[in-house]
Amino acid sequence: MKIETLTDDLTLLIRTLPDNLQIALEKLPREELLEVIMDLGRPPEARLPGSSVSLSATPVGRADLDQVISTVGEFGADNRAGIEGTLHRISAIRNRHGAIIGLTLRVGRAIFGTIDQIRDLIEAGRSVLLLGRPGVGKTTKLREIARVLADEFNKRVIVIDTSNEIAGDGDIPHRAIGTARRMQVVHPEQQHAVMIEAVENHMPEVIIVDEIGTTAEALAARTIAERGVQLISTAHGNTLENVLRNPTLSDLVGGVQTVTLGDEEARLRGTQKTISERKAPPTFNAVVEIVNHNEVIVHTDTASAVDQLLRNRPAGGIRRTPDGEELVAESAPLVVEPHPPAGSTQFSAADIKGVVRIYPYGISRDSIDRVIRDMRLEAIVTNKPDRAHLIVALRTRAEEPRLRRMVQATGLPVFPVKKNTTSQLRRLLRDVFNVVYGMENEEVDAVVRETEHAIQKAIDEGIVVELSPRPPSVRKLQHRVASRHRVIAESVGSEPKRHLVIYPHAFANITEDQIV
Repeated sequence: MKIETLTDDLTLLIRTLPDNLQIALEKLPREELLEVIMDLGRPPEARLPGSSVSLSATPVGRADLDQVISTVGEFGADNRAGIEGTLHRISAIRNRHGAIIGLTLRVGRAIFGTIDQIRDLIEAGRSVLLLGRPGVGKTTKLREIARVLADEFNKRVIVIDTSNEIAGDGDIPHRAIGTARRMQVVHPEQQHAVMIEAVENHMPEVIIVDEIGTTAEALAARTIAERGVQLISTAHGNTLENVLRNPTLSDLVGGVQTVTLGDEEARLRGTQKTISERKAPPTFNAVVEIVNHNEVIVHTDTASAVDQLLRNRPAGGIRRTPDGEELVAESAPLVVEPHPPAGSTQFSAADIKGVVRIYPYGISRDSIDRVIRDMRLEAIVTNKPDRAHLIVALRTRAEEPRLRRMVQATGLPVFPVKKNTTSQLRRLLRDVFNVVYGMENEEVDAVVRETEHAIQKAIDEGIVVELSPRPPSVRKLQHRVASRHRVIAESVGSEPKRHLVIYPHAFANITEDQIV
Protein backbone atom coordinates (compact mmCIF):
# COMPACT_ATOMS: atom_id res chain seq x y z
CA MET A 1 0.00 0.00 0.00
CA LYS A 2 1.20 3.52 -0.77
CA ILE A 3 2.02 5.65 2.29
CA GLU A 4 -0.39 8.61 2.56
CA THR A 5 -0.06 11.39 5.13
CA LEU A 6 -2.81 13.77 6.23
CA THR A 7 -1.38 17.15 7.30
CA ASP A 8 -4.24 19.42 6.32
CA ASP A 9 -4.79 20.56 9.92
CA LEU A 10 -1.17 21.58 10.63
CA THR A 11 -2.19 25.20 10.09
CA LEU A 12 -4.39 25.00 13.19
CA LEU A 13 -1.36 24.13 15.32
CA ILE A 14 0.81 26.87 13.81
CA ARG A 15 -1.91 29.49 14.42
CA THR A 16 -1.65 28.94 18.17
CA LEU A 17 1.90 30.38 18.12
CA PRO A 18 2.96 34.02 18.34
CA ASP A 19 3.17 35.81 14.95
CA ASN A 20 6.98 35.89 14.81
CA LEU A 21 7.16 32.10 15.27
CA GLN A 22 4.53 31.52 12.60
CA ILE A 23 6.62 33.53 10.13
CA ALA A 24 9.77 31.59 11.06
CA LEU A 25 8.03 28.24 10.55
CA GLU A 26 6.96 29.22 7.02
CA LYS A 27 10.64 28.96 6.02
CA LEU A 28 10.89 25.31 7.14
CA PRO A 29 9.64 22.17 5.35
CA ARG A 30 6.27 21.67 7.03
CA GLU A 31 6.12 17.99 6.12
CA GLU A 32 9.22 17.36 8.25
CA LEU A 33 8.20 19.34 11.33
CA LEU A 34 7.98 17.15 14.43
CA GLU A 35 7.48 19.59 17.30
CA VAL A 36 7.95 23.11 18.56
CA ILE A 37 9.63 23.73 21.93
CA MET A 38 8.85 26.82 24.03
CA ASP A 39 10.61 27.13 27.39
CA LEU A 40 10.36 30.29 29.48
CA GLY A 41 13.50 32.42 29.16
CA ARG A 42 14.98 30.40 26.28
CA PRO A 43 14.83 30.84 22.50
CA PRO A 44 12.06 28.74 20.88
CA GLU A 45 13.07 25.79 18.71
CA ALA A 46 11.59 23.71 15.91
CA ARG A 47 12.61 20.06 15.84
CA LEU A 48 12.99 18.16 12.60
CA PRO A 49 14.25 14.63 12.04
CA GLY A 50 17.87 14.68 13.23
CA SER A 51 18.11 18.43 13.84
CA SER A 52 16.81 21.46 15.76
CA VAL A 53 16.29 24.93 14.32
CA SER A 54 16.08 28.14 16.36
CA LEU A 55 12.92 30.10 15.52
CA SER A 56 13.90 33.35 17.20
CA ALA A 57 16.79 34.94 19.03
CA THR A 58 14.32 36.43 21.52
CA PRO A 59 13.67 34.23 24.56
CA VAL A 60 10.15 32.98 25.17
CA GLY A 61 8.20 35.22 27.55
CA ARG A 62 5.25 34.47 29.75
CA ALA A 63 2.95 36.31 27.37
CA ASP A 64 4.01 33.93 24.57
CA LEU A 65 3.13 30.94 26.70
CA ASP A 66 -0.19 32.44 27.76
CA GLN A 67 -1.14 33.06 24.13
CA VAL A 68 -0.67 29.39 23.25
CA ILE A 69 -2.40 28.18 26.42
CA SER A 70 -5.47 30.33 25.68
CA THR A 71 -5.97 28.78 22.24
CA VAL A 72 -5.76 25.09 23.13
CA GLY A 73 -7.99 22.80 25.14
CA GLU A 74 -7.87 22.28 28.87
CA PHE A 75 -4.77 20.55 30.26
CA GLY A 76 -5.54 17.25 31.98
CA ALA A 77 -3.95 15.57 34.96
CA ASP A 78 -1.23 14.26 32.62
CA ASN A 79 -0.38 17.87 31.58
CA ARG A 80 -1.52 17.27 28.04
CA ALA A 81 -3.95 19.25 25.93
CA GLY A 82 -5.01 19.29 22.29
CA ILE A 83 -6.70 21.20 19.52
CA GLU A 84 -10.22 20.01 18.87
CA GLY A 85 -10.58 17.99 15.68
CA THR A 86 -6.83 17.44 15.29
CA LEU A 87 -4.21 14.94 16.40
CA HIS A 88 -1.75 17.54 17.66
CA ARG A 89 -0.61 17.32 21.27
CA ILE A 90 0.49 20.15 23.53
CA SER A 91 2.32 19.08 26.69
CA ALA A 92 3.09 21.39 29.59
CA ILE A 93 6.02 21.68 32.00
CA ARG A 94 5.09 23.26 35.34
CA ASN A 95 7.09 24.75 38.19
CA ARG A 96 6.70 23.70 41.80
CA HIS A 97 3.74 26.06 42.21
CA GLY A 98 1.85 24.59 39.26
CA ALA A 99 2.45 27.43 36.81
CA ILE A 100 3.27 26.46 33.21
CA ILE A 101 6.85 27.39 32.28
CA GLY A 102 7.34 25.28 29.15
CA LEU A 103 5.37 23.81 26.25
CA THR A 104 6.00 21.04 23.71
CA LEU A 105 3.76 21.33 20.68
CA ARG A 106 3.95 17.98 18.92
CA VAL A 107 2.66 17.56 15.39
CA GLY A 108 0.11 14.76 15.06
CA ARG A 109 -0.29 13.13 11.66
CA ALA A 110 -2.64 10.51 10.33
CA ILE A 111 -0.54 8.21 8.14
CA PHE A 112 -2.10 5.43 6.10
CA GLY A 113 -0.13 2.40 4.90
CA THR A 114 2.05 1.95 7.99
CA ILE A 115 0.85 -1.49 9.11
CA ASP A 116 1.44 -3.53 5.95
CA GLN A 117 4.34 -5.40 7.60
CA ILE A 118 2.15 -6.58 10.51
CA ARG A 119 -1.22 -6.70 8.79
CA ASP A 120 -1.25 -10.51 8.82
CA LEU A 121 -1.16 -10.52 12.64
CA ILE A 122 -3.97 -7.99 12.88
CA GLU A 123 -6.20 -9.77 10.37
CA ALA A 124 -5.64 -13.12 12.12
CA GLY A 125 -7.16 -11.75 15.33
CA ARG A 126 -3.90 -11.93 17.29
CA SER A 127 -3.41 -9.79 20.39
CA VAL A 128 -0.36 -7.69 19.56
CA LEU A 129 1.96 -5.61 21.74
CA LEU A 130 3.84 -2.81 19.95
CA LEU A 131 7.22 -1.71 21.34
CA GLY A 132 9.67 0.99 20.32
CA ARG A 133 11.36 4.19 21.35
CA PRO A 134 9.34 7.45 21.61
CA GLY A 135 8.53 8.97 18.23
CA VAL A 136 9.08 5.78 16.24
CA GLY A 137 5.41 5.54 15.21
CA LYS A 138 3.65 3.30 17.75
CA THR A 139 0.59 5.55 18.13
CA THR A 140 0.43 6.15 14.38
CA LYS A 141 0.16 2.42 13.83
CA LEU A 142 -2.58 2.14 16.48
CA ARG A 143 -4.70 4.66 14.56
CA GLU A 144 -4.45 2.74 11.31
CA ILE A 145 -5.09 -0.60 13.05
CA ALA A 146 -8.28 0.86 14.52
CA ARG A 147 -9.42 2.14 11.11
CA VAL A 148 -8.59 -1.08 9.24
CA LEU A 149 -10.32 -3.38 11.72
CA ALA A 150 -13.40 -1.14 11.99
CA ASP A 151 -13.85 -0.13 8.37
CA GLU A 152 -12.40 -3.00 6.34
CA PHE A 153 -13.33 -5.90 8.63
CA ASN A 154 -16.47 -4.42 10.22
CA LYS A 155 -15.35 -5.30 13.74
CA ARG A 156 -16.58 -3.64 16.89
CA VAL A 157 -13.49 -1.61 17.84
CA ILE A 158 -13.11 0.59 20.91
CA VAL A 159 -10.12 2.88 21.40
CA ILE A 160 -9.17 3.70 25.00
CA ASP A 161 -7.80 7.21 24.50
CA THR A 162 -6.30 8.39 27.78
CA SER A 163 -4.50 11.47 26.45
CA ASN A 164 -6.65 11.99 23.35
CA GLU A 165 -3.52 11.24 21.36
CA ILE A 166 -4.96 8.42 19.27
CA ALA A 167 -8.19 10.10 18.12
CA GLY A 168 -7.50 13.76 18.87
CA ASP A 169 -8.97 16.36 21.17
CA GLY A 170 -12.68 17.11 21.44
CA ASP A 171 -15.79 14.98 21.65
CA ILE A 172 -15.74 13.81 18.03
CA PRO A 173 -12.93 11.34 17.20
CA HIS A 174 -10.58 12.15 14.36
CA ARG A 175 -11.40 10.43 11.08
CA ALA A 176 -8.02 8.66 11.21
CA ILE A 177 -9.59 5.89 13.34
CA GLY A 178 -12.46 5.38 10.89
CA THR A 179 -15.70 4.16 12.46
CA ALA A 180 -13.97 2.82 15.57
CA ARG A 181 -15.49 4.14 18.80
CA ARG A 182 -13.45 6.13 21.30
CA MET A 183 -13.68 6.13 25.10
CA GLN A 184 -11.90 9.01 26.82
CA VAL A 185 -10.31 8.75 30.27
CA VAL A 186 -10.87 11.49 32.82
CA HIS A 187 -7.67 10.78 34.74
CA PRO A 188 -4.67 8.63 33.68
CA GLU A 189 -4.97 6.59 36.88
CA GLN A 190 -8.41 5.41 35.71
CA GLN A 191 -7.25 3.92 32.42
CA HIS A 192 -7.42 0.35 33.74
CA ALA A 193 -11.00 0.90 34.95
CA VAL A 194 -12.10 2.28 31.58
CA MET A 195 -10.51 -0.72 29.86
CA ILE A 196 -12.66 -3.08 31.94
CA GLU A 197 -15.71 -0.85 31.51
CA ALA A 198 -15.33 -1.04 27.74
CA VAL A 199 -15.48 -4.85 27.83
CA GLU A 200 -18.37 -5.05 30.28
CA ASN A 201 -20.59 -2.34 28.77
CA HIS A 202 -19.95 -2.18 25.03
CA MET A 203 -19.21 -5.74 23.82
CA PRO A 204 -16.15 -4.93 21.71
CA GLU A 205 -14.38 -7.44 19.51
CA VAL A 206 -11.19 -5.35 19.60
CA ILE A 207 -9.78 -2.97 22.20
CA ILE A 208 -6.91 -0.63 21.39
CA VAL A 209 -4.90 0.99 24.19
CA ASP A 210 -1.90 3.32 24.09
CA GLU A 211 0.86 3.10 26.68
CA ILE A 212 0.13 0.35 29.19
CA GLY A 213 2.42 1.33 32.05
CA THR A 214 1.07 0.24 35.44
CA THR A 215 0.42 -3.05 37.21
CA ALA A 216 -3.32 -2.33 37.26
CA GLU A 217 -3.34 -1.77 33.51
CA ALA A 218 -1.35 -4.95 32.93
CA LEU A 219 -3.90 -6.91 34.98
CA ALA A 220 -6.76 -5.27 33.08
CA ALA A 221 -5.11 -6.25 29.81
CA ARG A 222 -4.89 -9.88 30.95
CA THR A 223 -8.58 -9.81 31.93
CA ILE A 224 -9.51 -8.49 28.50
CA ALA A 225 -7.44 -11.07 26.65
CA GLU A 226 -8.84 -13.91 28.74
CA ARG A 227 -12.37 -12.86 27.73
CA GLY A 228 -11.53 -13.51 24.10
CA VAL A 229 -11.22 -9.87 23.02
CA GLN A 230 -8.45 -8.98 20.58
CA LEU A 231 -6.15 -6.52 22.32
CA ILE A 232 -3.77 -4.15 20.51
CA SER A 233 -1.55 -1.98 22.67
CA THR A 234 1.76 -0.23 23.12
CA ALA A 235 4.07 -0.28 26.12
CA HIS A 236 7.26 1.42 27.24
CA GLY A 237 10.31 -0.52 26.09
CA ASN A 238 12.25 -0.98 22.88
CA THR A 239 12.45 -4.78 22.87
CA LEU A 240 10.71 -7.86 24.22
CA GLU A 241 13.55 -8.34 26.68
CA ASN A 242 13.00 -4.82 28.07
CA VAL A 243 9.40 -5.71 28.89
CA LEU A 244 10.32 -9.10 30.33
CA ARG A 245 12.83 -7.50 32.73
CA ASN A 246 10.36 -4.79 33.79
CA PRO A 247 8.61 -5.99 37.00
CA THR A 248 5.56 -3.84 36.26
CA LEU A 249 5.05 -4.97 32.67
CA SER A 250 6.45 -8.50 32.57
CA ASP A 251 3.00 -10.01 33.09
CA LEU A 252 2.10 -8.78 29.59
CA VAL A 253 4.46 -11.40 28.15
CA GLY A 254 3.90 -14.14 30.73
CA GLY A 255 5.82 -12.90 33.76
CA VAL A 256 8.81 -14.44 35.46
CA GLN A 257 9.00 -16.69 38.50
CA THR A 258 11.94 -18.21 40.33
CA VAL A 259 11.84 -22.00 40.60
CA THR A 260 14.06 -24.22 42.70
CA LEU A 261 14.76 -27.54 41.01
CA GLY A 262 15.60 -30.80 42.66
CA ASP A 263 19.06 -32.22 42.20
CA GLU A 264 17.88 -34.64 39.51
CA GLU A 265 16.02 -32.02 37.45
CA ALA A 266 18.93 -29.57 37.66
CA ARG A 267 21.36 -32.24 36.49
CA LEU A 268 19.11 -33.31 33.62
CA ARG A 269 18.63 -29.73 32.45
CA GLY A 270 22.27 -28.85 32.94
CA THR A 271 21.36 -25.75 34.95
CA GLN A 272 21.67 -24.37 38.44
CA LYS A 273 19.05 -25.43 40.99
CA THR A 274 17.49 -21.96 41.04
CA ILE A 275 16.26 -20.84 37.62
CA SER A 276 13.80 -18.34 36.11
CA GLU A 277 10.75 -19.62 34.26
CA ARG A 278 7.74 -18.08 32.57
CA LYS A 279 4.92 -17.81 35.08
CA ALA A 280 1.84 -17.85 32.85
CA PRO A 281 0.66 -17.68 29.23
CA PRO A 282 1.38 -14.24 27.73
CA THR A 283 -1.39 -11.66 27.54
CA PHE A 284 -0.19 -10.77 24.03
CA ASN A 285 0.51 -13.76 21.81
CA ALA A 286 2.57 -11.64 19.39
CA VAL A 287 5.08 -8.84 19.99
CA VAL A 288 6.28 -6.31 17.42
CA GLU A 289 9.49 -4.35 18.00
CA ILE A 290 9.40 -1.19 15.86
CA VAL A 291 12.99 -0.47 14.85
CA ASN A 292 12.18 2.50 12.60
CA HIS A 293 9.44 3.61 10.23
CA ASN A 294 10.42 0.96 7.67
CA GLU A 295 11.61 -1.95 9.81
CA VAL A 296 10.03 -4.13 12.49
CA ILE A 297 11.00 -7.33 14.28
CA VAL A 298 8.04 -9.66 14.79
CA HIS A 299 7.79 -12.34 17.45
CA THR A 300 4.84 -14.42 16.27
CA ASP A 301 4.95 -16.69 19.36
CA THR A 302 5.56 -14.63 22.49
CA ALA A 303 5.66 -17.65 24.78
CA SER A 304 8.47 -19.34 22.83
CA ALA A 305 10.46 -16.12 22.55
CA VAL A 306 10.19 -15.48 26.30
CA ASP A 307 11.20 -19.06 27.09
CA GLN A 308 14.28 -18.57 24.93
CA LEU A 309 15.24 -15.39 26.77
CA LEU A 310 14.83 -17.05 30.17
CA ARG A 311 17.25 -19.76 29.03
CA ASN A 312 19.74 -17.03 28.08
CA ARG A 313 19.22 -17.61 24.38
CA PRO A 314 18.33 -15.06 21.65
CA ALA A 315 14.60 -14.34 21.37
CA GLY A 316 14.83 -14.70 17.59
CA GLY A 317 11.99 -13.19 15.55
CA ILE A 318 11.39 -12.17 11.96
CA ARG A 319 12.84 -8.92 10.63
CA ARG A 320 10.40 -7.34 8.17
CA THR A 321 11.18 -4.46 5.81
CA PRO A 322 9.53 -3.20 2.60
CA ASP A 323 12.05 -5.38 0.73
CA GLY A 324 11.03 -8.62 2.45
CA GLU A 325 11.73 -10.53 5.64
CA GLU A 326 14.48 -12.58 7.22
CA LEU A 327 14.97 -14.58 10.39
CA VAL A 328 16.74 -12.88 13.25
CA ALA A 329 19.50 -14.96 14.87
CA GLU A 330 17.92 -17.76 16.87
CA SER A 331 19.16 -20.65 18.93
CA ALA A 332 20.02 -23.86 17.11
CA PRO A 333 16.94 -25.87 16.14
CA LEU A 334 16.04 -28.85 18.26
CA VAL A 335 16.65 -32.21 16.63
CA VAL A 336 14.91 -35.28 18.04
CA GLU A 337 17.08 -38.23 17.09
CA PRO A 338 16.48 -41.95 17.35
CA HIS A 339 18.01 -43.81 20.29
CA PRO A 340 20.42 -42.69 21.77
CA PRO A 341 18.17 -39.77 22.67
CA ALA A 342 18.50 -36.14 21.69
CA GLY A 343 20.07 -33.92 24.29
CA SER A 344 21.81 -36.72 26.22
CA THR A 345 23.77 -39.38 24.40
CA GLN A 346 24.86 -41.00 27.64
CA PHE A 347 21.56 -41.29 29.50
CA SER A 348 21.09 -44.36 31.64
CA ALA A 349 18.50 -45.15 34.27
CA ALA A 350 21.36 -46.39 36.44
CA ASP A 351 22.41 -42.76 36.87
CA ILE A 352 19.09 -41.88 38.51
CA LYS A 353 18.80 -42.26 42.26
CA GLY A 354 15.42 -43.64 43.20
CA VAL A 355 12.41 -44.21 40.97
CA VAL A 356 12.71 -43.23 37.31
CA ARG A 357 9.76 -41.12 36.06
CA ILE A 358 8.69 -41.60 32.43
CA TYR A 359 6.53 -39.17 30.47
CA PRO A 360 4.68 -40.84 27.55
CA TYR A 361 4.07 -38.79 24.38
CA GLY A 362 1.72 -40.42 21.90
CA ILE A 363 2.19 -43.68 23.82
CA SER A 364 -0.40 -45.61 25.83
CA ARG A 365 0.21 -45.05 29.53
CA ASP A 366 -1.34 -48.44 30.31
CA SER A 367 1.12 -50.17 27.96
CA ILE A 368 4.12 -48.60 29.67
CA ASP A 369 2.68 -49.42 33.10
CA ARG A 370 2.23 -53.05 32.08
CA VAL A 371 5.79 -53.35 30.77
CA ILE A 372 7.17 -51.72 33.95
CA ARG A 373 5.27 -54.26 36.09
CA ASP A 374 6.28 -57.24 33.95
CA MET A 375 9.94 -56.25 33.98
CA ARG A 376 9.82 -55.22 37.67
CA LEU A 377 11.50 -51.91 36.95
CA GLU A 378 11.93 -49.14 39.48
CA ALA A 379 9.94 -46.71 37.38
CA ILE A 380 6.58 -44.97 37.20
CA VAL A 381 4.65 -43.09 34.52
CA THR A 382 4.02 -39.38 35.14
CA ASN A 383 1.72 -36.93 33.38
CA LYS A 384 3.96 -33.97 34.25
CA PRO A 385 6.95 -33.53 31.91
CA ASP A 386 8.66 -31.15 34.33
CA ARG A 387 8.82 -34.01 36.86
CA ALA A 388 10.01 -36.67 34.41
CA HIS A 389 13.49 -38.05 33.77
CA LEU A 390 12.87 -39.03 30.16
CA ILE A 391 10.23 -38.94 27.44
CA VAL A 392 9.09 -41.98 25.47
CA ALA A 393 7.50 -40.80 22.21
CA LEU A 394 5.94 -42.40 19.18
CA ARG A 395 8.41 -41.91 16.33
CA THR A 396 5.76 -40.53 13.96
CA ARG A 397 5.07 -37.71 16.42
CA ALA A 398 8.68 -36.95 17.32
CA GLU A 399 8.79 -33.79 15.18
CA GLU A 400 5.59 -32.20 16.53
CA PRO A 401 6.08 -28.57 17.70
CA ARG A 402 4.54 -29.32 21.10
CA LEU A 403 7.12 -32.03 21.82
CA ARG A 404 9.94 -29.81 20.55
CA ARG A 405 8.88 -27.01 22.89
CA MET A 406 8.61 -29.49 25.75
CA VAL A 407 12.15 -30.74 25.17
CA GLN A 408 13.45 -27.19 24.87
CA ALA A 409 11.80 -26.28 28.18
CA THR A 410 12.92 -29.33 30.15
CA GLY A 411 16.07 -30.56 28.43
CA LEU A 412 14.79 -34.14 28.75
CA PRO A 413 16.10 -36.96 26.54
CA VAL A 414 13.62 -38.40 24.05
CA PHE A 415 13.43 -42.14 23.30
CA PRO A 416 11.33 -42.78 20.15
CA VAL A 417 9.61 -46.10 19.48
CA LYS A 418 8.36 -47.14 16.08
CA LYS A 419 5.08 -48.67 17.28
CA ASN A 420 2.92 -48.37 20.35
CA THR A 421 3.31 -52.03 21.33
CA THR A 422 4.47 -53.75 24.52
CA SER A 423 7.21 -55.59 22.63
CA GLN A 424 8.68 -52.31 21.34
CA LEU A 425 8.40 -50.71 24.77
CA ARG A 426 9.98 -53.74 26.45
CA ARG A 427 12.94 -53.63 24.09
CA LEU A 428 13.39 -49.90 24.67
CA LEU A 429 13.13 -50.03 28.47
CA ARG A 430 15.49 -52.99 28.56
CA ASP A 431 18.11 -50.77 26.95
CA VAL A 432 17.35 -47.81 29.19
CA PHE A 433 17.48 -49.85 32.39
CA ASN A 434 20.39 -52.10 31.35
CA VAL A 435 18.29 -55.20 31.92
CA VAL A 436 20.08 -58.52 31.50
CA TYR A 437 17.91 -61.49 32.42
CA GLY A 438 19.55 -63.89 34.86
CA MET A 439 21.84 -61.23 36.37
CA GLU A 440 21.45 -59.30 39.61
CA ASN A 441 21.54 -55.53 39.58
CA GLU A 442 24.97 -55.48 41.24
CA GLU A 443 26.41 -57.68 38.48
CA VAL A 444 24.87 -55.47 35.81
CA ASP A 445 26.33 -52.35 37.44
CA ALA A 446 29.77 -53.95 37.52
CA VAL A 447 29.57 -54.77 33.79
CA VAL A 448 28.48 -51.23 32.98
CA ARG A 449 31.34 -49.72 35.02
CA GLU A 450 33.87 -52.03 33.39
CA THR A 451 32.64 -51.13 29.91
CA GLU A 452 32.56 -47.38 30.61
CA HIS A 453 36.11 -47.54 32.01
CA ALA A 454 37.29 -49.29 28.83
CA ILE A 455 35.52 -46.71 26.66
CA GLN A 456 37.13 -43.83 28.52
CA LYS A 457 40.56 -45.41 28.19
CA ALA A 458 40.09 -45.98 24.46
CA ILE A 459 39.06 -42.34 23.95
CA ASP A 460 41.73 -40.79 26.18
CA GLU A 461 44.64 -42.88 24.92
CA GLY A 462 43.46 -43.46 21.37
CA ILE A 463 43.93 -47.22 21.62
CA VAL A 464 41.90 -50.37 21.12
CA VAL A 465 40.73 -51.91 24.41
CA GLU A 466 39.64 -55.54 24.74
CA LEU A 467 37.16 -56.63 27.43
CA SER A 468 36.92 -59.97 29.18
CA PRO A 469 34.92 -62.78 27.50
CA ARG A 470 31.20 -62.55 28.28
CA PRO A 471 28.06 -64.52 27.31
CA PRO A 472 25.88 -63.09 24.49
CA SER A 473 23.35 -61.42 26.82
CA VAL A 474 26.10 -59.49 28.60
CA ARG A 475 27.79 -58.50 25.36
CA LYS A 476 24.49 -56.98 24.19
CA LEU A 477 24.50 -54.84 27.32
CA GLN A 478 28.09 -53.79 26.60
CA HIS A 479 27.13 -52.86 23.04
CA ARG A 480 24.32 -50.64 24.39
CA VAL A 481 26.73 -48.84 26.70
CA ALA A 482 29.14 -48.29 23.82
CA SER A 483 26.30 -46.97 21.65
CA ARG A 484 25.37 -44.40 24.29
CA HIS A 485 28.95 -43.14 24.30
CA ARG A 486 29.09 -43.05 20.49
CA VAL A 487 32.09 -45.38 20.12
CA ILE A 488 32.52 -48.48 17.97
CA ALA A 489 32.30 -51.87 19.71
CA GLU A 490 32.97 -55.18 17.93
CA SER A 491 32.45 -58.73 19.18
CA VAL A 492 35.43 -60.94 18.21
CA GLY A 493 36.53 -64.52 18.83
CA SER A 494 34.62 -67.74 19.28
CA GLU A 495 32.54 -68.96 22.18
CA PRO A 496 33.24 -69.26 25.05
CA LYS A 497 36.05 -66.72 24.57
CA ARG A 498 34.07 -64.30 22.41
CA HIS A 499 34.51 -60.78 23.79
CA LEU A 500 34.05 -57.10 23.04
CA VAL A 501 36.68 -54.81 21.53
CA ILE A 502 36.29 -51.04 22.04
CA TYR A 503 37.70 -48.73 19.36
CA PRO A 504 38.38 -45.01 19.82
CA HIS A 505 36.42 -42.48 17.70
CA ALA A 506 39.04 -42.59 14.93
CA PHE A 507 37.97 -46.15 14.08
CA ALA A 508 34.57 -45.10 12.77
CA ASN A 509 34.94 -47.10 9.56
CA ILE A 510 33.91 -50.40 11.11
CA THR A 511 30.96 -51.80 9.20
CA GLU A 512 27.70 -52.70 10.86
CA ASP A 513 28.05 -56.41 10.09
CA GLN A 514 31.23 -56.47 12.21
CA ILE A 515 29.32 -55.25 15.27
CA VAL A 516 27.58 -58.35 16.61
